[in-house]
Amino acid sequence: MESGGVMQYGFSTKGACARKISFAIEDGKLADVKFVGGCSGNLRAIGKLLEGTDARHAADLLCGNPCNLRSSSCADRLALAIDSALAAS
Repeated sequence: MESGGVMQYGFSTKGACARKISFAIEDGKLADVKFVGGCSGNLRAIGKLLEGTDARHAADLLCGNPCNLRSSSCADRLALAIDSALAAS
């Protein structure tokens, strides 16, 4: 969804604790990264750290990050969501 030049995205996840991820991309930069479910404190910190970060750079950094014995993580799912959003734009 677009709002004043800002593209808003929402993704349901599989293979991670967070059930949903939402974020905005404006001029190639991430904004308003939010997770539903998962480890609240850590995921809010990720959102704060990524605010204003180049979306492509963030996806590259987070891609392939595992969690415990899982092959994926909430951060990895965010990377996939960013990739999908960038491909659609």
